[in-house]
Amino acid sequence: MAKKQALGKGLGALLSDAPERVVTVKRTDSPPIIGRMAGNVALLTISQIEANKDQPRKDFDEAPLQELATSLRELGIIQPITVHKVRADKYQIISGERRFRAAQLANLEEIPAYIREANDQTLLEMALVENIQREDLHAIEIAVSFQRLIEECNLTHEELGNRLGKNRSTITNYVRLLQLPGPMQIAVRTKQISMGHARALIAIDDTAWQQLVFNRILKDSLSVRQVEELAQVKKKPSASKNQSVLTFDEQKVQADLRLKFGKNIRLKSGSGGKGKIEIPYASSEELDALLQKWGI
Repeated sequence: MAKKQALGKGLGALLSDAPERVVTVKRTDSPPIIGRMAGNVALLTISQIEANKDQPRKDFDEAPLQELATSLRELGIIQPITVHKVRADKYQIISGERRFRAAQLANLEEIPAYIREANDQTLLEMALVENIQREDLHAIEIAVSFQRLIEECNLTHEELGNRLGKNRSTITNYVRLLQLPGPMQIAVRTKQISMGHARALIAIDDTAWQQLVFNRILKDSLSVRQVEELAQVKKKPSASKNQSVLTFDEQKVQADLRLKFGKNIRLKSGSGGKGKIEIPYASSEELDALLQKWGI
C-alpha cells in the first residue's frame, strides 16, 4: 500500500482538484477519475494498459529504465502517461511507454494516465510527434516517424515541416536516411556513424564505392568532411573526350591521396600503366604546407 500512497502524493502535486486519496472502487469499464487537465486523469492498473505496436521508438536502454524504476519506487509517478481506450477496460499507450515500462519494473500496481479521445489518424500523429520531440531519439527513429507521418497522414514534406516547426529540407534530409542499406542504418542507430556521415554516404551513387567509404569510416574514424571528399571521387567526370577513366583501384588511390594531401589532387592514368599525379596549390603558403607533409 505504501506504493499507492507515494503515487497519490506525486500526482496530487500536479492536480489542484485531486482528492487527498483515491477512493477504492470496484473496477468497471470506466476507471475512477481523480483529476481533470487536458482530459480525464485516472488511475489505471498496469494490466489495463498495453503498448502501442506502432510505437516508432523501439530501443529502450535497460540501465536508464532501471534507474527510473528505482525512482518510481521511492517517489511514485509524477507525470501521467497518455492513453486511449481500445476496448472494455483496456487502454493503449499514446505517449509515456518508457514510464510504463519502468512502472512494470518497479512492480507498481497502478499508474496515472490521461485518457484521450481521438480518431486513428490523430492518435498516430500524437504518438509520432511525441516521440519526434524527444531529445534521445537517434536519426533513423526520427526518419521512420517522419516517413510514417508523410505516408499515413498524407502530408508533403513542407506540410509536415510546418506542423513540426521545421524546415522542409530538414524533413527531406532525415527521410533520405532510409535510402541507406540496412547495415549503414544500423550504424546510425548504434551511433557508430553520425547523421553527417550518413548524409555524405547517401550522396554516393556507386554502391561498391559507398560500401568502401563506409568501411573506411568504421576503420579509420573518418570525419564528415573526409567522407564528403571521398563522395566527390565518384561524381561524374566532366564531358571531355581526352579525360581518362580511372579504374576502381585507381579511384581508391586517388581518394587516399585526397585524404592525405587535399581534395584537388588528381590521379590521371594513361596507356600501358603510365599516368601522373597532379597536386595543384593556390599560394606559397599552401605549397609550404604540402612540402612539410612530405618532409621536404
